[in-house]
Amino acid sequence: MALDGTTDSGMRSLLDRQKAAHLRDGIPSAAKRIEWLDKSIDLLVTHGAALNDAMCADFGHRSKDQSNLTDIAGSIGALKFAKANLAKWMRPEKRKVEFPLGLLGSKAELQFQPKGVIGVISPWNFPVNLTFTPLAGVFAAGNRCMIKPSEFTEATSELMKSLIAKYYSPEECVVVTGGPEVGGEFTRLPFDHILFTGATSIAHHVMRAAADNLVPLTLELGGKSPVILGRSADMQKAASRIMAGKTLNAGQICLAPDYAFVPKEKTQDFIGAATRAVETMYASGLKDNDDYTSVINQRHYDRIMGYVEDARAKGAQVVEINPKSENFAQQPHHKIPPTLIVDPTDDMKVMQDEIFGPILPIKSYGDAKDAVAYINAHPRPLGLYYFGEDQAERELVLNNTTSGGVTVNDVIFHVAQEDLPFGGVGPSGMGAYHGREGFYEFSHKKAVYTQTGSELLAMMRPPYTDKYRAQVKGRIKK
Repeated sequence: MALDGTTDSGMRSLLDRQKAAHLRDGIPSAAKRIEWLDKSIDLLVTHGAALNDAMCADFGHRSKDQSNLTDIAGSIGALKFAKANLAKWMRPEKRKVEFPLGLLGSKAELQFQPKGVIGVISPWNFPVNLTFTPLAGVFAAGNRCMIKPSEFTEATSELMKSLIAKYYSPEECVVVTGGPEVGGEFTRLPFDHILFTGATSIAHHVMRAAADNLVPLTLELGGKSPVILGRSADMQKAASRIMAGKTLNAGQICLAPDYAFVPKEKTQDFIGAATRAVETMYASGLKDNDDYTSVINQRHYDRIMGYVEDARAKGAQVVEINPKSENFAQQPHHKIPPTLIVDPTDDMKVMQDEIFGPILPIKSYGDAKDAVAYINAHPRPLGLYYFGEDQAERELVLNNTTSGGVTVNDVIFHVAQEDLPFGGVGPSGMGAYHGREGFYEFSHKKAVYTQTGSELLAMMRPPYTDKYRAQVKGRIKK
């Protein structure tokens, strides 16, 4: 029976079918979960080129070499990691039984039970990766899935919808597409869990909608992820790695370095090092370079350029890194050259909003404690990056800041480690997934206690005796 997944009733019918199938078929075996994972792996291997073409079309231009790494290979890696480990993850976990019940034969364990149907709301910036990487945990934990991808990447979303329909039955996994109205209805469905990846501003609406059905949430958001360059850092190496992270996907990454603290006496050195890094990566220029990605659309282009103009108008030094001095006013898409904003003030919009583009503010500092204090005076970020070889300074930064995750002597890379959880904290998110943590996130951890056959416990029932009172009294002590 065909269902219109873009309407409230159609989405609810799809959800009801998946929930009924989950109850009908029971907990999936390891073999069934591997079958689901293998289908996603085959989909990506077989249709990766078509997905890359769709992403390129959606962005105006997106580097296909980048897409192959971040969206195709990255997703396959997550799916393979789950496949290799899910049998181990599925095993019940033994827990300690209170004395003397263990001696009498009682047992306690955690069983990992599929939650049922997971709703995945994926964003536009890595539309394939942030759809299929969650599926690694969803399928490993034995769940079914409904996916609402972004309307900003319409071609990619529609292709994923058709491909997933070829590989999975609607009772296993399905994609529904549409705009904000469809997204709003999707979040109001009574899923067993929702994973939302996107903007903090939208997360407020998702959480309110989920609250009506008490649906548990994983929120993967973003924020202004800071970099601290210590005085012991190799300036050129650090600048090369920071600018690689800032120009990847044109900075449209939830974990992109959002602003950098640089020792005051090394600010000009960093500007020079950052310029050389960009000139090395994009020696032939940026405008027609297949390796350099466009900003997703006109609205985001205008927003990012507005940050630059606002900073310039308020007196900041603006350094555009444009290796071939190209005219970006004349272009078919929305490319923006990497741009440094030197010593911005907090009244500038670029220091108030997550940038999500190839703009990097640089803040000069005197003492690392001042940088730490600034970070702690602002919302907790999704990522934090420290460059340097000073162990005491490294511990100062790591022990006195709170972020979703940290990469030391590079940026972003912690998200690529499948055996590390990925998640935010506070305004940058709640919950975590990837690898084992993804399996746990999408599982119900059911406590199971099996009572002893001994009737020695009868003494705990009324009528209460002196022997009972002595037992209880023995527990009430320091």
